Amino acid sequence: MAYITIGKIGATYGIRGWLKIHSYTEQAITIFDYKPWYLLNETDGPRLIEVENSQVHGNGLIAKLVGINTPETARLLTGKTIAIAQAQLPKLKKNEYYWSDLIGLTVINKNGEIYGTVVYLIATGSNDVLVIKGSDNKEHAIPYLFDTIIQNIDLIKKEIHVDWELL
Repeated sequence: MAYITIGKIGATYGIRGWLKIHSYTEQAITIFDYKPWYLLNETDGPRLIEVENSQVHGNGLIAKLVGINTPETARLLTGKTIAIAQAQLPKLKKNEYYWSDLIGLTVINKNGEIYGTVVYLIATGSNDVLVIKGSDNKEHAIPYLFDTIIQNIDLIKKEIHVDWELL
C-alpha cells in the first residue's frame, strides 16, 4: 500500500496524553477528516492509529489517540509522521496532480536535457514552484505553470517535460 504524508505529531499537551498535531493539508483542520491514520518512521512499518478526539486549540490542533493516556506514552510519538493510504485521496481531474505525485520525477527540457529530479514544491500564492536538484547537487526553481512552462507530465515514465532554461 502506498502512503501519503498529511502531517506530523508534535509535542505532548496536558496530562491525559493529548498531542499537538502539525497538519500538511491545505486547510489544517481537514487532517481530521482522513481516517484511518498511519504513523510512519524509519525503522518500523506503518502503524495504524485511531483518533479518539480532536480539536482546534488556539492557533493549532490537538488530538487524543486511542490507547495513549499519559504524557509519557504520548511523548514516544513526538516527531512521527502521520500518513494515510493514497487510495483515500479524491480522484483528480485531467492535468491535476498531488504534489506527492511529482516529487522524484525527472525534469527534462524541450531539447532533451535532464535538469534533475523534483525534490519538493513551494506554494507562492501566484503559482506553485517545482524545486529540482540537478547532477551538480544545486537546487533550481521552475514555475509550475501548466501548458506554458510545464508541457507534459508522465507519471508512468516518471518525467516532467518543460519549456524552461536554467540560468
